[in-house]
Amino acid sequence: MDFVSVRLITDDVEGMVAFYERVLGLETRWGTEDFAEVVTPSCTLAIGQTRTVRLFGEGAARPADNHTAIVEFRVDDVDKEHERLKDFVGEFVKEPTTMPWGNRSLLFRDPDGNLINFFTPVGADAVRRFER
Repeated sequence: MDFVSVRLITDDVEGMVAFYERVLGLETRWGTEDFAEVVTPSCTLAIGQTRTVRLFGEGAARPADNHTAIVEFRVDDVDKEHERLKDFVGEFVKEPTTMPWGNRSLLFRDPDGNLINFFTPVGADAVRRFER
């Protein structure tokens, strides 16, 4: 089994795509006007329009209503990313902080309120966990 993607449901696909392209520095692959994917080397972030939900079952997902998941991206340098994003993101949930498990993390929200964690392993155990 392969973990392939996380899909975010939104009323504003174009706005979310623009946000993630700027935050991640990656181009989006559009499938239809209702569906786009930001492909990274390890996983894909899919963005789907609210009207696509009925294909899975009416009410299966609701836009801008995530209170449990954190979308996480490992980056080379959290502090540099923080500087790069300051003018664009504006408000951060958590400024760069080294967590007890050894990752230096930066938390902020996308336009729909989904929590995003940019992190860099800095502790010895964390670095070992992410060695390729």
